[in-house]
Amino acid sequence: MKSHNLRIGRWGEQAAADHLIVCGYAILARNAHTPFGEIDIIALQDEITTFFEVKTRTSSKLGYPEESVTPKKQAHMTAAAEYYASEHGIDHWQIDILAVVGSPGRKPVITHFENVNL
Repeated sequence: MKSHNLRIGRWGEQAAADHLIVCGYAILARNAHTPFGEIDIIALQDEITTFFEVKTRTSSKLGYPEESVTPKKQAHMTAAAEYYASEHGIDHWQIDILAVVGSPGRKPVITHFENVNL
């Protein structure tokens, strides 16, 4: 089961990155590690650096992907973004969530939640 979830997660992150490129973002980093956790995608658009959390599910039968972003996960996302921004001299940034529903071989449905900074 774990390898299935890992495969779906990787697929979702690639689908999200492809989506961002089509939307005009420049991907700066993927799977960036910080002492506070990993940042799935870091991208730049219109002089704003965005830290993306990507959540993927094969269907919404058990809930939407964005529902798995708990308050604890939100705190880790904020701490990781603040750390990365400080270390790289980034002044203008935000945190977004990309919820991906689908699986390999199917067209993903991607919902973009913008500027979810806490």
